[in-house]
Amino acid sequence: MSLSVVEQLSQLDAARQLVLADAGLYPQIVQGILPIVGANARLELRRWGADFLAETFASPLLAPQEKERLSIVVLQTLRELLENQSEDNNVIKSVIQAAASIYALVFRYIISVQHDSATWDRMAAIKSNVFRRWDSASSGIRVCCIKFVQRVVQVQTPGVVADPRRPEQNEVSLALVPREHPLIPPSRLEPEALGLLDRLLNVFHEEKSDAILVNATLNCLGTLIRTRQNAANKIITAILNFNPLKQANSPMTSKMKVQIKSMEKTARMVLINVMRRNENGPFAGRIRQYIDRLAQTRFEIFDEGSRKRGPPNEPTDGLDNVKRIRLGAELPDRPGPPPLPSGPVSHAQLFTLTGDRGLTSFDVTQLPLDLIVRITVPVLHRIEQPAVDAAVNAVRSRYLTMKKTQAAHGQAPAQPLGEDEEDYEPDFEPTEEQVLNKIDNLPPEDPLQLPPDLALGPFKLPQPPPLTPEETEQIGKATISRVFSMMDVLEEPSAAKRQKPGLNRLAGSNYDRDAWMTVITRLATRASAGLDEEDTSDTEQEDSKGMMAQQTPKPSLSEGIRETLWKFIIEDFRARIPIAISWLNEEWFNDRIQSQSRDGQTASKRAPKTYYEKWMLKILDSILPFLDAKDKVLIRFLSEIPALDEKVLDRVKSLAKDPERVTLAVNALYYLILVRPPVREICIDALVDLWRNFEDAKAPAAKLLKKLRPNVLDENPPNHHHPPPPSADVIRSPPPPNESKETLPSSASVKSEGIPNTPNAVAAAG
Repeated sequence: MSLSVVEQLSQLDAARQLVLADAGLYPQIVQGILPIVGANARLELRRWGADFLAETFASPLLAPQEKERLSIVVLQTLRELLENQSEDNNVIKSVIQAAASIYALVFRYIISVQHDSATWDRMAAIKSNVFRRWDSASSGIRVCCIKFVQRVVQVQTPGVVADPRRPEQNEVSLALVPREHPLIPPSRLEPEALGLLDRLLNVFHEEKSDAILVNATLNCLGTLIRTRQNAANKIITAILNFNPLKQANSPMTSKMKVQIKSMEKTARMVLINVMRRNENGPFAGRIRQYIDRLAQTRFEIFDEGSRKRGPPNEPTDGLDNVKRIRLGAELPDRPGPPPLPSGPVSHAQLFTLTGDRGLTSFDVTQLPLDLIVRITVPVLHRIEQPAVDAAVNAVRSRYLTMKKTQAAHGQAPAQPLGEDEEDYEPDFEPTEEQVLNKIDNLPPEDPLQLPPDLALGPFKLPQPPPLTPEETEQIGKATISRVFSMMDVLEEPSAAKRQKPGLNRLAGSNYDRDAWMTVITRLATRASAGLDEEDTSDTEQEDSKGMMAQQTPKPSLSEGIRETLWKFIIEDFRARIPIAISWLNEEWFNDRIQSQSRDGQTASKRAPKTYYEKWMLKILDSILPFLDAKDKVLIRFLSEIPALDEKVLDRVKSLAKDPERVTLAVNALYYLILVRPPVREICIDALVDLWRNFEDAKAPAAKLLKKLRPNVLDENPPNHHHPPPPSADVIRSPPPPNESKETLPSSASVKSEGIPNTPNAVAAAG
């Protein structure tokens, strides 16, 4: 029993809901529905199938590899639907959209499978059918054809190859096609794409533009401008020569106004996006002029407010000044200030220029000062200058008239304007009782108030007492603790944000975590450089037998910083190994500077104290127990520290005692042989030692010695044993005079301050 169309559609909708919930079901569902929605199916089923295929190949949830495989499967079905002469327009539009999505997928497949001519013939037939419908179909189908043509032009023109080693990661373009490809030769496809682009741009040169097609073309050209730089200049020039407002001269209906406005807005948006991507490009000036010209023209054409009659500009009483002249009415003058009242005049009456009783009776002192300022300043800005001059002249005239009147009647002149009128008292001789009453009413005298001649002078804080050595050490430790506590708060810059300024960079200029670590390492190495030796020499005292007895030196601030820095690195040495390398480079640099500064001094002076070797070995001893066989931290550490000797190599060889870490020791020595020529010989000697004394290291060491020192392998078989680790005395002992030692800094040396050649210049740089 066959199902009805409604039941089939309900089942197809259920299948669609399944793939929307789980994209992994797309291959099974697509292959299952193709027989149901083919060219011979009912119209409703064909519409559903075409829409589903267009949605499938546009979905970002489906993997590109699955899309490429499914595109080969659905090609024949899409071709049959397009070649149906009486096909529904909705089906045609969905099929063309699906074809636009799969064109690049089929193109990539043909690049790798060069002899599958049947698949390419199906795709070529679909492409030819779409091109035939481009000029004669309805507007909806032509919009879909424009999108398909844009995809063809994008695929058949050369693009940017990001990684030639991984072609599956690159954008599909003509740059991936071999020159001698039998099915899609570039010499034939590229001219076809350029011709399609010219045909696509021809819509801007038509006498009467279709707004729907123009907007569809503009929206598609934005992608080509961004991805195809060789065609961008041609496209931008065509858009700049297009005038979307050229049809505004003819009588415009409401529909035409909407179409013209939509074309103008779309062209403007496309050019604005182009200018945002490259504000200093060669077309930036022309694009700005084009946008300004469009805005001005649009304002002149569509500004209907300027074509309407404005509201009448008449006063509120209904009589305009011009009308009053015609009617013979007299123009009212600006009312002048009211005259002063007879008798005594207060300052308030002198400056009052209005006759409004409400304003004159209002007490301004009740308002807060900030509110008065906010009201007064904007009002003063709005008053015209002639009105201000007239008010000032009126007050001046009043004041002169008042003075003349008082002089004529023999009255005392008015008090200064800064005093209140209530303080005025007539002149009379006070009696003794009045004087005593006035004294009693006076406020009590302030006993702290001093005469002017006893006023205090400038006060200066006394100098603080000097700090004791213990207090200095305690404050220094607290400062170091605060600085290191801030390291956990600061974020380490990500790899995307890290800049590579080169050799001329300045250390510690970004105020980030790396900058603070630079400050800390230089405080430990450079701040107290040369002072520790002087403190040590001061502690030496001569006893009664003439012998030199050295007191135990106190720990200095720099030693405290070094100790805290070492603990900070060991807490997470894999993530903080760059800090250790930077610190050791600073130590090595400081030791060299101090050594050069002592070259010109007498031989009686003791050699400067060195710190590089001590802390380098301490860091190495701290991380070796925690390294595993696949750890690359050791190789990086050994390759970037500035100096190596046998003591370091002895510790590397000690890793061979653990059978699981033999490979790590051998690889570290071999890497040093390759990248650090100054220590090549001692590293080969270390390999020979591994071959002779460690059974587990015999095979990998022999493989390398066969190339580096083959004569060693001709000796008698070694007696393998495991020598004990070096004792603490051996570790702390200075190197023998004939010891081979590398003293050249690595590429990760001191940050961009340069190492001067002369001792004086070096000391100045430190």
